[in-house]
Amino acid sequence: MGRGDLNAVEWARLEPYLPKNGKRGGQWQSHRKVVNGIYFRERTGVPWRDLPARFGKWKTVHDRHRRWSADGTWDRILGAIQGDADAEGRLDWSQVGVDSTSCRAHQHAVGARKTAPAGAPKKGVPVQHREDEGLGRSRGGLTSKIHLVCEGGLRPLAVLVTPGQTHDGTVFEAVVERIRVPRQGGGRPRARPDAISADKAYSSRRIRSYLRRRQIPHGIPEKKDQIRHRLARGSAGGRPPGFDRTAYKRRNEVERTINRLKNFRAVATRYDKRAYVFHGTVTVAAIRLWLRV
Repeated sequence: MGRGDLNAVEWARLEPYLPKNGKRGGQWQSHRKVVNGIYFRERTGVPWRDLPARFGKWKTVHDRHRRWSADGTWDRILGAIQGDADAEGRLDWSQVGVDSTSCRAHQHAVGARKTAPAGAPKKGVPVQHREDEGLGRSRGGLTSKIHLVCEGGLRPLAVLVTPGQTHDGTVFEAVVERIRVPRQGGGRPRARPDAISADKAYSSRRIRSYLRRRQIPHGIPEKKDQIRHRLARGSAGGRPPGFDRTAYKRRNEVERTINRLKNFRAVATRYDKRAYVFHGTVTVAAIRLWLRV
């Protein structure tokens, strides 16, 4: 086993959810060798063509990652592993954190064709395709932004890739609604945490109303200008929103989760041209965090 490869415990958790060979058509080569090649590239950020020969043909590794990113296989695997962790009591629902991080786009990440890519089942549009390819201009230059929800164990529950200039508050609902943890006993996936914490970027009346409708307690501090405006209106300004300072101290969990994700160099710097492939790259890194004991 090479450095950074899946160990026996991690492989035992992952293998049951990988696609199986069918009776007709092309057959998958060794999944373990290919997945280890994908993780080598995730960890080091090397170009696909520079993968060591022990992982087999670089194009086989690249195409499998691209295909599984396009048809949602990585997303399904992540959900299944989260369901296992929830059933074993290893998923902390007591308070989840929401935040985002910017990833500088490498020059190789630009120049994708304007036409919608194929690759999903029946040659359809990939599941996570975006017209803007998740690239935009911000103060950091050409960047992408990863919005994520994490649980108390420092592992991502849901991720969303957007252009770098996207304001966090505008996609809060979209990323929270991506929480879908399957229940092993059947029934609807669990989608509502016990509580949510977020920083001042998410302090808005719309977000607070959304959380009230879903009956999710939250710890989101008010911005200073919002406090001034509320006080200036007197009784018409309403009561201040509830805020638990002690619970808010746990917001560092989402920052630490982001740091763990960015230990994968292919996540910290975006090299993928297509947004759906970069989403798959982030999801593969999230799966590795869930596989670790």
